[in-house]
Amino acid sequence: MGLKEKLDEDLKSALKARDELKVSTIRLLKSAIKNAEISKIKKFTDEEIIPVIQSSIKQRKESIEQFKSGNRNDLAEKEEKEKKILESYLPPQLSTDEIRKIIGDVIKETGASTAKDIGKVMGKLMLIVKGKADGSLVNQL
Repeated sequence: MGLKEKLDEDLKSALKARDELKVSTIRLLKSAIKNAEISKIKKFTDEEIIPVIQSSIKQRKESIEQFKSGNRNDLAEKEEKEKKILESYLPPQLSTDEIRKIIGDVIKETGASTAKDIGKVMGKLMLIVKGKADGSLVNQL
């Protein structure tokens, strides 16, 4: 079952369960996917949907920070719950140890030896871990 079908099924079950937060989160995600498809003038595959989900998660993270700095913990909690719902549609994320191993392999493969070579390493690395790891975490490691 593709991501779109899974979203449709989850939306139906959330409607039946009267889970308003999940319903609104899935509807927002479906809308974001539809808008991205319209802008690219094509139907998206599962690989093309993943960046849309990641973008939505990134928006939630930024909102959480803003709400916490504004002492709006109620809204921050709501955004956190939405973020968890969205994360459930991503492929399983790599652990820190797995990312470190991949980084080591890519460094050996590219022959990087100085900090100047980080561009080569990150370019190849992000192709490997795309959708499976947070880019900021990969950059940090």
